[in-house]
Amino acid sequence: MQHDDFEQLVTSVLDELPDEMVEGLENVVFLVEDEHPDEDLLGLYEGVAITERGNYGLGELPDRIMVYRLPHVETAETLEELRGEVRTTLVHEIAHFYGIDDEQLHRLGWA
Repeated sequence: MQHDDFEQLVTSVLDELPDEMVEGLENVVFLVEDEHPDEDLLGLYEGVAITERGNYGLGELPDRIMVYRLPHVETAETLEELRGEVRTTLVHEIAHFYGIDDEQLHRLGWA
């Protein structure tokens, strides 16, 4: 799947997530890259979790949620599987924004 098509898929899946999951996202951008330069990742949250922000405010660079195209495409055999993997990745990375760590995500079945 080409970059633009994958980016549209990510946008579509993001639009389908429950409102209560995405309404609290402030100062966050979602980006699609081909792959992480150093690690084999499906996604990555870069920022300060909302639970740790303190005096977060004006002038702050946005947090970033990266979704990596190539690992997703390589792991999914069908478009439906790809959509499911992208959804899981988005939920996982959004959870990090809300301060949910990997251990909690494993217990909840999202990691």
